[in-house]
Amino acid sequence: MFTGIIEAKGIIKALTPNGGDVTLTVATGALDLADVQLGDSIAVNGVCLTVTSLPGDGFSADVSVETLQKTSLGQLRPGAPVNLEKALLPTTRLGGHLVSGHVDGVGKVVRMQDDARSTRIDIEAPAALARYIAGKGSITVDGISLTVNSVNGAEFSLNIIPHTQEVTTIGSWKVGTEVNLEVDLIARYLERLLQGDAAADASAGSGITLDFLAQAGFVKR
Repeated sequence: MFTGIIEAKGIIKALTPNGGDVTLTVATGALDLADVQLGDSIAVNGVCLTVTSLPGDGFSADVSVETLQKTSLGQLRPGAPVNLEKALLPTTRLGGHLVSGHVDGVGKVVRMQDDARSTRIDIEAPAALARYIAGKGSITVDGISLTVNSVNGAEFSLNIIPHTQEVTTIGSWKVGTEVNLEVDLIARYLERLLQGDAAADASAGSGITLDFLAQAGFVKR
């Protein structure tokens, strides 16, 4: 588990094909690796990866075909900056929100504009994720815990203060940049819980509809 509070920016050193998968090597810069061991988890742009080697100035991790297909990691090239966060400890201050490091989908930056000293950024999420994104709720974008300002269909807006732009990769974003999205854990599990016994019925589908809520007594039709 993570908090979405970025500890350091790293640099991609290499993406090495390895039996159909990829071995990702990251130079971690200011990230303290003194307490990191083989098998530990580090989030890279919001993707939870397992440390397989510690060459001294960073770490390497294996990235599966599934992860390459479901995230933006496969599009990175040597020299690209990435957001880094080590897995939280029981004593970690939870400054962001609970983040699993399991990416739900890839979004795209569609607009960026100055808003006083901050920057307003609009991101288009995959349509299937829209129902999990709520105004003033939490979302993880490239591993960064952020508050959703507003929602318009599958698009949502963020207000990024100067500090966040400086200590994360947001400063390198532009219109068209693809970003990893992880929706709030509570929203995902709440949907599944509301299905009740129907969750075990593969023919019932996975979405919560108005008809389903009416049948369950949550809304009146």
